[in-house]
Amino acid sequence: MTLQELIDTKNFINQLSVDCAIFGFHDNSLKILLLKYHELNLWAIPGGFIFEDEHLDDAAHRILYERTHLEDVYLQQFYAFGGIDRTEKNNPHRQLLANKGIEIDKDHWINKRFVTVGYYALIDYTLSHTFPDAFNETCAWFDVHDLPEMAFDHKEIIEKGLEHLRKTLDYDIVGSNLLPEKFTMKDLQNLYEAILGEKFRRNNFQRKMLSLNILDRHEKLFSGSANKAPYLYSFKKK
Repeated sequence: MTLQELIDTKNFINQLSVDCAIFGFHDNSLKILLLKYHELNLWAIPGGFIFEDEHLDDAAHRILYERTHLEDVYLQQFYAFGGIDRTEKNNPHRQLLANKGIEIDKDHWINKRFVTVGYYALIDYTLSHTFPDAFNETCAWFDVHDLPEMAFDHKEIIEKGLEHLRKTLDYDIVGSNLLPEKFTMKDLQNLYEAILGEKFRRNNFQRKMLSLNILDRHEKLFSGSANKAPYLYSFKKK
């Protein structure tokens, strides 16, 4: 969909949108998937508008696929963002319209305040692909603690998504594909420490994870080194 087709569309729900915070894990750090707008030095999380005859959850999956080609992703709704001036700062729509010489009525819905519903997901870092569309020219991962210049209030959306993720991590981690099918307890500890931003004592962490009853233990991982071989684990099927 081009920018002109977007503003000409009549059957979007006015002043309501969806934004998706997609987290991944790589090199022991937590990443966020961002898109860069054409001709603008602005980045954003994947987002878009909802059709009048479309379920909100269906819209989130459609928008994520259209912007990133990611599909079959478990998206969880986590917060609604309704600040009065949330679309005033770094509004890429207005800048793109001006750059392309497209004039629209000042009362057009795209110029108005928007409430957005936030969704988040944990995915395998290697699953994303760069695919430009009418609005975005680059799809890239960034460390959650080192973000570029963001459109709208998307930095706040990422922070809120991370806050929610930290509260629900013990449940969301199962089936997230952030780790290989089989992994060591150290791998799991590295992931928790990256997401929660804190360090754990090895024995305390292992005791906690085993008490959650979400892991199956398998054979040991023998690497040929003199160190004690660690057990391999996998998440129990939901």
